[in-house]
Amino acid sequence: MIDRIQAMRTFVRIVDTNSFTKASQSLDMPRASATTLMQNLEALLGTQLLVRTTRRLSLTSEGAAYYERAARILADIDDAEASVRQSPSAIGGRLRVEMPGLIANAIVLPALDDFHARYPQIDLVIGVSLRNVDLVGEGVDCSIQLGELPDSGLAARRLGVLEHVTCASPAYLAHHGAPQSLDDLARHPVVNFLSPLTGRPFEFDFEVDGSATKVKVDGFVHVSDEFAYLTCGLQGYGLIQPPLLAAQPYLDSGALVEVLPQWKPLPTPVSVAFVKSRQVSPRVRIFVDWLAALFEDAGAINRDLSRVRQLLEGLQPA
Repeated sequence: MIDRIQAMRTFVRIVDTNSFTKASQSLDMPRASATTLMQNLEALLGTQLLVRTTRRLSLTSEGAAYYERAARILADIDDAEASVRQSPSAIGGRLRVEMPGLIANAIVLPALDDFHARYPQIDLVIGVSLRNVDLVGEGVDCSIQLGELPDSGLAARRLGVLEHVTCASPAYLAHHGAPQSLDDLARHPVVNFLSPLTGRPFEFDFEVDGSATKVKVDGFVHVSDEFAYLTCGLQGYGLIQPPLLAAQPYLDSGALVEVLPQWKPLPTPVSVAFVKSRQVSPRVRIFVDWLAALFEDAGAINRDLSRVRQLLEGLQPA
């Protein structure tokens, strides 16, 4: 009789590694055993899961659907086993997370050696984007999100805020001059940053006398990527309001110049969202706690500015 859990784990590993050989090696079994398990699993299910050619493996539509469910079931099994273990370092399994590129490259990824040292059995699958993720439908365990969270039924934990700065390149200021007031922004082109939720450009916002003030602005270029937004500002295409974390190296070098310093942009909340349930996965709980500690370390952002500078220095115009 087929060991369904072993067959399921083998199938998921084959998909993750895109190789029967690599999967069997990682599971410490002969390749022939992996092949037999897959044949028996497909026979049991009455459908083909994988299309195998001499050059590549690909999932059938049934295989793709089964993969998502199987990965989730295996994660639940790993969580159940981990819940009765004493050592947090014994908690293992795959954890799928989604986060914006700036947060990933400047804060999270540089600190992953610490996370791996603490929890060596957890495999991280990190998606980098600003899109609105369907955690349940896409099988994502948690996502770092910017801005106020909609009432989506998800659980969330506030991690901190991103400060922003209004700035422009010296070339832009030489051509257009610097705005002297918020009303002055009406005659200045900006780089439009598109909301991943609505697809519409964000307005510029400021804190004025303790209140939030939005200013409608426009320009000839629209972008939906945070690094493209910064690049357009560096090229002089318009005023921008990037996160200070990304802009600081260029402010230091003079490639960007702050304008309207008497009116600061509103900070953007940063939260981590996950599926609400009576028993949160140990992997999710561990990762969320680790993220919270990472963001609580106020010096972490400043220390990582050098990493951001190295990452973005190729964007700076000659």
